[in-house]
Amino acid sequence: MILPTKKVIRYGVALFFIFTMNFFLPRAMPGDPVINLLGEDFVAGKETVEKLREELGLNRPVILQYTGYWRNILHLNLGYSYHFRTRVSTLLLSRLKWTFILVMPSLLLGTLLGAYAGALVGWGEKSWSSTLTFLLFLFIYCAPPFFLSLLFLYLFAFQMDIFPLKGFYTSGHFGDVLRHLFLPISVMTLSSASRNFMVMRGSVLQEKGKSYVWYARAKGRFGKNILFRHVFKNASLPIVTLFALDFGFIFAGALFIEIIFSLNGMGTLIYEAVLARDYPVLQGAFLIITLMVIGANFFADWLYSVIDPRVRQET
Repeated sequence: MILPTKKVIRYGVALFFIFTMNFFLPRAMPGDPVINLLGEDFVAGKETVEKLREELGLNRPVILQYTGYWRNILHLNLGYSYHFRTRVSTLLLSRLKWTFILVMPSLLLGTLLGAYAGALVGWGEKSWSSTLTFLLFLFIYCAPPFFLSLLFLYLFAFQMDIFPLKGFYTSGHFGDVLRHLFLPISVMTLSSASRNFMVMRGSVLQEKGKSYVWYARAKGRFGKNILFRHVFKNASLPIVTLFALDFGFIFAGALFIEIIFSLNGMGTLIYEAVLARDYPVLQGAFLIITLMVIGANFFADWLYSVIDPRVRQET
């Protein structure tokens, strides 16, 4: 698919401003990376501190650091971590794969489960089962992910001792990894499903009263046949948008879940980098998330045009 010129310009401008904010926001945090690196109890002379600041490139004017930041991006160089003392690209790749293993199944399962359940509840008549399903998803929707994580950890890991308390694996076998990831993936799946459920239910409630639904009934179609052959496709457009947004923002939920379950993924990496004022790691992590969000929005634009021909005509 060839993107229209307006969309290319829009994506380009968005990337420029986001990359610029990616540089300035970490530097707006209070604290000094050099002091965090040395430790507050470390006694060092002013010359030692300034020498270290010079080695890290923090003594240069901000405008020179900014131009160097863009030069590194264009050369696909994410820099060197102050705190972890390794290349940022290597560090991100080692953590990113585990977060993907945690996030992607949760996002896909949550979208499918929430959209399907929301469509059924929105289409069906009011009954005790629909009301119970709605209340269950409403509770999950209102509960913060860290609360669900603590609840699942207490019940299934601490009390029942069914699943491990922490970590991605013990032995490294496939079954061992699945056993460790079951609870965090379940929490993230339920959180994602609850959002998709609410959106799909509201969308189906709006669509079911439109004229094309009555026309389908006049042609002899009834029940779920109308829902999944006609209504579901039109009602799923907001789900596409939500999927694109979740692809980036789910890392915020992963941060708390990774901390509670002691998982060394992107969430804990960002948390540790914030505490250490590790600018290169923060810039690299936010850069990856930015590219993911932009890529997910591009995919959503393409999927919109496939689902709804009117979008294709407007562009």
